[in-house]
Amino acid sequence: MIKIINYLFVTCFGIGSVRFAPGTITSLITTIFLYSLFHIINLSSNTVLIILLIIFIYSFYAVSHYIKYNENKDPKEVVIDEFIGQSIPIYLYEISHNTIKNSQEAVLLYFYIFILFRFFDIKKPFPVNFFDKKFKNSFGVIIDDVIAGLYVVLTLIIFMVIKSKFF
Repeated sequence: MIKIINYLFVTCFGIGSVRFAPGTITSLITTIFLYSLFHIINLSSNTVLIILLIIFIYSFYAVSHYIKYNENKDPKEVVIDEFIGQSIPIYLYEISHNTIKNSQEAVLLYFYIFILFRFFDIKKPFPVNFFDKKFKNSFGVIIDDVIAGLYVVLTLIIFMVIKSKFF
């Protein structure tokens, strides 16, 4: 039973088993999911944070258990790491400045976040590539996407600083 639960968890309910671009599809669904939580259901940021922390913590166990007997230590069907990495910049955007976000503004920023995250996740600039290659375990699978998500945050901060100084 736990094997089935872990499979569903690490593949985001089977999305990872899609043949074409499972990571990109997972990132897109994550973006839509988080938009729904924040802007349609109107969950508090604390509730969303608890959900994301539970997913983050459990993912280390689930991924470790899933890849334990797998020859490939970073199988493409494991996409929970994309969910986590995509969630970081979206969550930080939503709690930034402690203001209510306009839905149109949110859609645009979510789109930018989605594109930037996919870019950093696919290109894997240092240290993303370091963790991806060096750690062939659940830590490596998850942390490279966490760092890609933090690169998105850094990119958006740099953009906002430049925009506020020059425009």
